[in-house]
Amino acid sequence: MSDEKKNIEKEKRESIKELGTLNDLPKQEDRIQVLPIIGQIEGHMAVSPQTKATKYEHIIPQLIALETSKTVEGVFIILNTVGGDVEAGLAISEMIRSLSKPTVSLVIGGGHSIGVPLATSADYSFISPTATMIVHPIRMNGLVIGVPQTFDYFKKMQERILEFIVRTSKIDKKTLEGFMLKTNDLLNDMGTILIGKQAVDCGIIDEVGGISKALKKLDSLIEENNK
Repeated sequence: MSDEKKNIEKEKRESIKELGTLNDLPKQEDRIQVLPIIGQIEGHMAVSPQTKATKYEHIIPQLIALETSKTVEGVFIILNTVGGDVEAGLAISEMIRSLSKPTVSLVIGGGHSIGVPLATSADYSFISPTATMIVHPIRMNGLVIGVPQTFDYFKKMQERILEFIVRTSKIDKKTLEGFMLKTNDLLNDMGTILIGKQAVDCGIIDEVGGISKALKKLDSLIEENNK
């Protein structure tokens, strides 16, 4: 194998290892760009090497490249995440929502915790029939100092998440708060598990479907955007 081919193979392996895709930025000929958000959302603190993670420092330049690309016309976001860093997840959600190009999301497997606003950040959202979404209040592990101030911060952060989900989906705030504060659905925790159609019925997700439906919807949104 020539040195050039060896370098190409090495770049591919590194890209898969770091980003989960063969290309970290969209290729010039790509009309639709796939943006996978998998594993745990990694923020300021690095997760363990054994944990699959989506790093916000990788996603942000990808989103900027998608927005500035002259050939990319739509973005297909595939989600299978357990959640993770709230600040990073909400920041990525806001960036996806601010894209001028049509976006469609598809939850496969799971879209839990901060994965909920990530799913609703797209112009139109899908969920596979067996995929699940867990809606719960934000949490913190470790030592908590200054209890009144900490709970005030939690309340403000929770409001930011609630406001975003309500703004980007069809669910109302009262129903969403009810899901978050439910006590008989999760073991030793508060929250609600929504499976497939349940997420659509309550208004968080737009439609049950898979890759074919999601891509057809994205095509239609692209056509409308180009008119």
